Amino acid sequence: METERDKELWRIAKKRVAFKRHLVIYLVVNLFFWLLWYFTDRNDSESGVPWPIFPMLGWGIGLTFNFIKAYLNNSHSAIEKEYNKLKNK
Repeated sequence: METERDKELWRIAKKRVAFKRHLVIYLVVNLFFWLLWYFTDRNDSESGVPWPIFPMLGWGIGLTFNFIKAYLNNSHSAIEKEYNKLKNK
């Protein structure tokens, strides 16, 4: 029988695996963008700013929030601590 704690751990594990997959896809796609830029139009750029920086930064922001949600967000633990604090009063 699966307990409530097991369900919570399963949910956390799913988020972390999703983040790792997202990170690998991010790295592969951005490597492709930089290689594409390097071999095609790096010398033709008039603005001086390589275009792969824009999708990299935008996607990186989303990836950062994904990391926070998967690894740093302990809302369940915070709720449990607060509950125990109120219970012991």
